[in-house]
Amino acid sequence: MIREYTGISPKGDLVLLQRLSDKLGGKVFLHVNSTKAGGGVAEILHRMMPILNELGIQTRWEVIEGDGQFFDITKKIHNALQGNREIITKKMWQHHFEVNKKNLETIQLDDVDAALIHDPQPVPLIDFKKSGRWIWRCHIDVSNPMKEVCDHLFRYCGKYDAAIFSVARFAKAMGIDEFIIPPSIDPISEKNIELSDTEIHNTLESFGIPIDRPIVLQVSRFDRFKDPTGVIKAFRIARKYNDCILILAGSPATDDPEGELVLNEVREYASDDPDIHILLLPAFSDRQINALQRAATVVVQKSLKEGFGLTVAEAMWKGKPVIGGAVGGIPLQIVHGVTGFLVHSVEGVAFRVRQFLNNPEMARRMGEKGKDHIRQNFLITRQIRDYLSVWYTLESGGKGTSGLRI
Repeated sequence: MIREYTGISPKGDLVLLQRLSDKLGGKVFLHVNSTKAGGGVAEILHRMMPILNELGIQTRWEVIEGDGQFFDITKKIHNALQGNREIITKKMWQHHFEVNKKNLETIQLDDVDAALIHDPQPVPLIDFKKSGRWIWRCHIDVSNPMKEVCDHLFRYCGKYDAAIFSVARFAKAMGIDEFIIPPSIDPISEKNIELSDTEIHNTLESFGIPIDRPIVLQVSRFDRFKDPTGVIKAFRIARKYNDCILILAGSPATDDPEGELVLNEVREYASDDPDIHILLLPAFSDRQINALQRAATVVVQKSLKEGFGLTVAEAMWKGKPVIGGAVGGIPLQIVHGVTGFLVHSVEGVAFRVRQFLNNPEMARRMGEKGKDHIRQNFLITRQIRDYLSVWYTLESGGKGTSGLRI
């Protein structure tokens, strides 16, 4: 499988991957998160597991299980870390811990050489560590968190050997090594491979989407931080001057109890507008999303908070002009005015949509530059290289620093 990236990923990444696997081959690498389906973390892990195992690293992926109350609590924690005011009681924190403890019945922590624990849901597992180097991987925008929630959570995080954040300004002073590793996309996955014009056309036809007008697209979970209603507002402004249609497409995540509520809010706000297509896709609808992104004239990611926003990289890999909220990891991907545009408001989105629709040559040029930017910086081989580099650094006694990208 790793040979398939030759000629796609930078050669230096592939060489370093092989050298790191020579050092770490035969060791056990555990990943734990809260869902197998929905969201960028699960998607990356699905693609990463076979590559790591092919490199000779014994890699396994465990998913923490919980009841409805647990996921309601962890959604509140997630929202609070991204700046919302939330009430999380001592009883709620205790339930969070007890659910993690119960998962020890099914999650095997013995004989682990390195463990990467993803996001707040499984963070208390550190209290049951038995062996190896443990790293907390934060995929969330924690640039302006609710202090009380952040302080409580970091009581666990401070027990880890290291922490990894996606963006330098998310890093916190926790008294442990900290590394900056942006997420990535897999260029040879179903979501990112080349598709025929026929398949793209058939996908649009299956959703009842016309092909005779420009398409504005946002792909994301139905989450208020993704601001889908703001996208609709921007679209309606742009449509007054440029005839176009809007697609809002997303899949549910099993660890997000608010998804259905937000989806209903978006449908109500769209008010049966025939030019707005709201698609709730099943998990693993990768080829359909690929086709929608390739069919789009302009791709939007109008996030209000964003850990990274992999849909930006996906669209740029397909040579599409992208408009993104100037938050989280989006500015790492969009070089303003070079590979796309960063925006701060509904009106800003509408203006940039019209600019792209009225200047197809500019859109094409930015799309080309965007694809090369993703190839150099945001492919999965680079992310695996970085994870293994952190692991090797910790085993070798090296030190990380807030703001350092390995």
